[in-house]
Amino acid sequence: MLAAFALVVTAMYAAATQATADRSTTTGAEVVKVAEFLAECPYSHRLPDDPIVAPGLPGASHMHSFFGSRVTNANTTVTNLLGSASTCNPTVDTSAYWVPTLYRNDQPVEPTGTTFYYLGEGVRDDIIQRTQPLPQGLRIVAGNAKATGTTDPTSIARWSCLWHGEVNPSKDFVTCPADSYLESYLDFPQCWNGRDLDSADHKSHMAYPVDGACPASHPVPVPKLRQVLRYPVTGATAGLRLASGAGYTMHADFFNAWPAAEMARRTTNCINAIVKCGADGNPS
Repeated sequence: MLAAFALVVTAMYAAATQATADRSTTTGAEVVKVAEFLAECPYSHRLPDDPIVAPGLPGASHMHSFFGSRVTNANTTVTNLLGSASTCNPTVDTSAYWVPTLYRNDQPVEPTGTTFYYLGEGVRDDIIQRTQPLPQGLRIVAGNAKATGTTDPTSIARWSCLWHGEVNPSKDFVTCPADSYLESYLDFPQCWNGRDLDSADHKSHMAYPVDGACPASHPVPVPKLRQVLRYPVTGATAGLRLASGAGYTMHADFFNAWPAAEMARRTTNCINAIVKCGADGNPS
């Protein structure tokens, strides 16, 4: 009887331990559950060109730093981009990404960290689950190159310091400790009007969500692009400027040239499924 009792206790203990482990696993999964895939796209080249705002006009723009496709210039079309050489990991992403060049004492400084996240955040889970792939050839401009100050609501710039959360983020440059990097975060709109790949102001075909949902004027949710750039810049902000002006004029352009099937796969497997994926588009 004692032996039988011991077996019952052992079995109960094992079951309780497994249940606790299962709950911990489930809880942990819920904590890290996020809809995401990404591309790491190092700096490629600089040109005073902008194929979205000033197409066909080489030299008509302020200086831009380009990431991703190596062929981007004033005359770029989606046909040029598709299958082009790319700095991105994964190389299948031949999209073009660009920002105004950062200068310190009139010398260009390029970011050494260049991550482009595609996210489902910002909208309710039920909307994440019906997010559509970004259409091939879509062009988006985020931010305002003509912002007038840190209180200008059209500026969506965000500057911070890597590893130093005690430094408050700002729309303008911040002073970072010597063991840090100056970081720039920029979120692109994730609600599409479902018709146009561009618009006259390069913004009206897209919108940001309101109260966790896309507005009726822009009913199609697409993955939110978040651009995170890390510059090897620390110390005082004196001498820092963007090609467009002060830090609050930070803006960014995106010209989508992901292969349609690959964008669809990642949207389904990572965004709709609310799963965190790596650069290969598989759960990380």
